[in-house]
Parts: sequence; C-alpha cells; structure tokens
Amino acid sequence: MGEEDRLRDYHGKRDFARTGEPRGGGAEPGDRPRFVVQIHDARRMHFDFRLQVGDVLKSWAVPKGPPEDPRDKRLAVPTEDHPLEYEEFEGVIPPGEYGGGTVIIWDHGTYEPLSRDRQGRPIDFAESLERGHATFRLHGSKLRGEYALTRFRSGDDGEEAWLLVRAAKGRARGRGAPDPRRARSVRSGRTLAQIAAEHAGD
Repeated sequence: MGEEDRLRDYHGKRDFARTGEPRGGGAEPGDRPRFVVQIHDARRMHFDFRLQVGDVLKSWAVPKGPPEDPRDKRLAVPTEDHPLEYEEFEGVIPPGEYGGGTVIIWDHGTYEPLSRDRQGRPIDFAESLERGHATFRLHGSKLRGEYALTRFRSGDDGEEAWLLVRAAKGRARGRGAPDPRRARSVRSGRTLAQIAAEHAGD
C-alpha cells in the first residue's frame, strides 16, 4: 500500500486551504524511526502518541498521556495514520476543522523496535502492531526507556483500543505525562495558551 493510500483518511478529514497541518508526501524516512508526543487541546484535551512505521506516523490518542508508573496502564485509541511531517506540527487547527484546537510538541526523538517472537527472534515492527503487541525503546528529551502497546479490544464494532504501558524495574526513565496546561513544547518552549494567543494575534 502506497503512502497516498495510507493517508487517505487523513486527507479526507482535512481542508488544507484552512488548516496549517502538513499535507505530507515530501519527507523521507531517516536511518532510525522517529516518534512524537503532541498535546492537543481539542474538544477534549489529550496527548497524541505517534510512531513512525515506514513512511507514515501510526497514531494513538492517549487521554491521560504516557504513564510514569509501570503499574499505570493508559488507554490509547488508534487514529488515522499521519504524514511524517506531522512530527514538526505545532500551532492552532481552526475551529470547525477536524481536531480543531491548539497543538504543541511535548516530546520527540527516535525509537528502537524491540518486539520478539516466542523464540526470541526479532519481529518486523509493523507486523508486531498487526499482531496486537509491540515493544520499543524511546530516546526522547522527556521519555526514555522501554514501553509497550497492547491491543485489548479488536475493533470488530469499530472501537479498537490499546494500552500504553512502560517497562518495570527502572528500565524506562524520564518523565510521565505533565499537567497539559502547564506543559511546555520541546520545540518552542511555549505552553498551549501561549501558542493560542500568538495565533489569535495573527
């Protein structure tokens, strides 16, 4: 499946004459896969957790953000694939547009796929997601160490859901999710309110 096919849902939900979100198609995958965590002050405040898989960003909405405590399992609801350029998106999606609201980049970096089969052999990361369980190590400014995504509801009724957890025994280090209204962008150092005010003055 080509990138255009994978981004069909993404394109179909957006009017690029109104939103500043990237259309995609111009970025090349790097040597190491990327990740980004954005805070999105939309109809409901949430964190968007995105992992580069091939030439798109696989995406999940995580209402409470990445966990700090390994015992804390966070709901992660899959959303449409996003273009690689979305890793750099920060700004305001206009009211009336899909996902209307303010977005900041809370963390970004690279990750290492860690998924293995029962014999301990590496599994292709896209395949591990299809199977419903993927492990990986994040190398971000705020999130570092091992995490996992596990599907617990198949989505036969259209409501697929996953859990995002972090590894136990200190293997994952760094911060958990902050108070989103106090959080600052790793890219610009600004808060959601500062980004919104800046765009209101444009």
